[in-house]
Amino acid sequence: MIPPEILKQVRRIEILTNRLVNDTMAGRYSSVFKGHGIEFEEVREYQPGDDIRAIDWNVTARTGRPFIKRFVEERELSVMFLVDLSRSMAFGSSRALKQRAATELCSLLAFSAIKNLDKVGLLLFTDRVERFIPPKKGRRHVLRLIREVLSFSPSGDGTDIADALQYLGRITHRKTVAFLLSDFFCDDLHTPLSIAGRRHDLIAVHLIDPRETRLPPLGWVRFDDAETGEPITLDASRSDIRDDYAQASVDHQARVAGMMRAAGVDLVTVYTDQPYLEPFLRLFARRAARR
Repeated sequence: MIPPEILKQVRRIEILTNRLVNDTMAGRYSSVFKGHGIEFEEVREYQPGDDIRAIDWNVTARTGRPFIKRFVEERELSVMFLVDLSRSMAFGSSRALKQRAATELCSLLAFSAIKNLDKVGLLLFTDRVERFIPPKKGRRHVLRLIREVLSFSPSGDGTDIADALQYLGRITHRKTVAFLLSDFFCDDLHTPLSIAGRRHDLIAVHLIDPRETRLPPLGWVRFDDAETGEPITLDASRSDIRDDYAQASVDHQARVAGMMRAAGVDLVTVYTDQPYLEPFLRLFARRAARR
């Protein structure tokens, strides 16, 4: 039995993201994420004006009349959302927890995908793969994915993105559009990112809470590492401490950006206290320019 409050949250997210999809996203999504080639459709008799390079010589020889092969663009895509549910993603100081922001982003992208007749699936992970839902079409399936990201209670605490990417490689047998949503508090990922990026169309989404970038002058503050439980106490009234804190955030973002750049993976940075549509529109513009 799904709790009524979860159903209400799912419905609110659906209404919010559907409006953005209808107003802005769907057309941009369709123009950027296209099919990965062409597929055979039929053999039909040659007609004047057809390209003679398309003639099927085997059928032509059997029938004594010229026939051609017809191909169409392979439009349908499979889109996978790899969502980090480690304990650090359950942090939030402003509009939403990072996990809630990940839910809204999955909803926005998933509704854009099914509007273009693509299939969507979900992989939830911490320091292990927690749940895999194979790609399917349809609104009911998207609503199920939203519920899972929003309310799933993971058994792990830490983050193992490499394991999640390797799992994706084992369970997908064709090229997939894969969105990796995380705060990327993890070890170097160059090798697994490079392997996954060569096989799939991989896009990394870096979720950042504003409190992770700056520390207010609150005096002595105790922090507990969300994934290890290790405590640390800082004197936030000191400007040098606040500067070091802000610099650590800058360094982390630069490390993530460098990791993605080296692996050839597109990166979208999303702050949980800011509208998240604009970063994706910038990504779509960059990809369209490359095409």
